[in-house]
Amino acid sequence: MQQLLTGIFKKLAILTVFLSTGLYAQQQISLPEYIETYKHIAISDMKESGIPASIKMAQAILESGFGNSELAVNANNHFGIKCHGWPGQTYTYTDDEPDECFRKYDHPVQSFFDHSEFLRNRPRYAFLFDLDIMDYEAWAHGLSMAGYATNPRYPEMLINLIREHRLYRFDHKAMDPEHIAAAKNNQLTKRTPGQANREVPVAPARIGRRETGTYNHIRYVVARAGDTPQLLEQELDIRAWQIIRYNDVDKNHTFEEGQRIYLQPKRRKGGAEIHRVRPGDTMASISQQYGIRLENLYRRNDMTYGMEPEAGQQLLLRGYRGSALQYLFRRP
Repeated sequence: MQQLLTGIFKKLAILTVFLSTGLYAQQQISLPEYIETYKHIAISDMKESGIPASIKMAQAILESGFGNSELAVNANNHFGIKCHGWPGQTYTYTDDEPDECFRKYDHPVQSFFDHSEFLRNRPRYAFLFDLDIMDYEAWAHGLSMAGYATNPRYPEMLINLIREHRLYRFDHKAMDPEHIAAAKNNQLTKRTPGQANREVPVAPARIGRRETGTYNHIRYVVARAGDTPQLLEQELDIRAWQIIRYNDVDKNHTFEEGQRIYLQPKRRKGGAEIHRVRPGDTMASISQQYGIRLENLYRRNDMTYGMEPEAGQQLLLRGYRGSALQYLFRRP
């Protein structure tokens, strides 16, 4: 899945030259056309991000006026995501307050992918990923609880959209083993207004002869001596900053030979229930061993960032010490 997303981003850099030439401002898109255009992105992303395709589509429809809002037309922002320290292009728009800063994208598909990163990388949304991925109602209410929108009817509006347009069928399709297998073997195509038959080919994975695998539903390669994020960027179809973020390391990090190097974001839960600390174990090495994000490992064990465990200590990789709600909503 990461290869699909990375491939699309690379192709978008080329396609932007003629895809962002005003087509969206010139042509309104109907709701059925919008669903048909972006459903494939939501379905393919669901397995990678853990966000129900029905929820992603309902939010996009609601937040963007199914692609016809000012933010969608002028900034390709289909989820109403504000800047929040965004280093990229920005767009000024009056929403809750005058002249607020919103993220601007070269292409709408980037907005769909950034929406997933936005939810996955903010602690206040962490509890959503403990919900049943097929329970769109729980997700709708959870998004409202976490403060995604100020409208008290937000959950009701999402749920009504999902039911009226049967968006839940995309969740079932995403979780269908046959669909998952097909997605790996076929190019991901998308349609945009005015360019109904244009395809975006996805670059094949370039793993070479490296040993690869999957752990805790995360793809990884096995490190060789001297591997760095910059070296891996040259060899693999992935950016150095992604390696850094996905593996909780800094830009000058050198990986140990035989270590797992994740090519997708680590999970909020580990690949096991507990870990008994051995001599030489660190929080970072345990995080890497079980595919759990370092900040979540600290949070689940009520430890301050920077602390290291003692040999014999038992660390939780799932669940929380103390009140679950206390830690789900605590900021790192």
